[in-house]
Amino acid sequence: MARNQTSYMILGGLSIQPNLSGYDLRKGIESSVSYFWRESYGQIYPTLKRLAAEGLIVAGKSDSRSRKGRQVYSLTEAGRACLREWLAVPFKNDPPRNEFLLKLFFGREAAPGVSIAHVQDLQERNRRMLATLLALETMAKTEASQNPHQPFWLLTISLGTALTRAALEWGESALAKLAEMEAAAAPRPRSARRRKPRVN
Repeated sequence: MARNQTSYMILGGLSIQPNLSGYDLRKGIESSVSYFWRESYGQIYPTLKRLAAEGLIVAGKSDSRSRKGRQVYSLTEAGRACLREWLAVPFKNDPPRNEFLLKLFFGREAAPGVSIAHVQDLQERNRRMLATLLALETMAKTEASQNPHQPFWLLTISLGTALTRAALEWGESALAKLAEMEAAAAPRPRSARRRKPRVN
């Protein structure tokens, strides 16, 4: 049966921790893979019902007093086999929709300084992202040191860190190039223009 990516997101989440509600899964996504994967939260509950109907997860009731009666889900052996089958299939990365790159590509039509401002904004976002990734790395090394999934989390974070650092390096180079281009395109003052010699 054809399944959307939300299905595998849920199966993966339940492979790490069982007895999670739809709300728990959403919060887990927000605090982990949301840094590199956008998930449609409106698909979580319909997908949970579909996976349960297929026997890939099993539904139960939470015994937590703070979440009395909440529906929770756990992975079945069939669900784990389905997840492993999907993990073995070659990945497909669809072309991203990156508005920054689209605006930079057409940047010649922008007013002076616009592209520089966009790159500066991107630099600030990437600095914040790097700080977030480094904090996540520290947390994974300390709080999840005994978790068997931890080495894979650290590998994921390290790629994000490397890409963000490379983007910051590119940003500095791009700012220098854009400043050079704008300086070259700026009209020179009249006094600086070379006067043609008069012919008597």
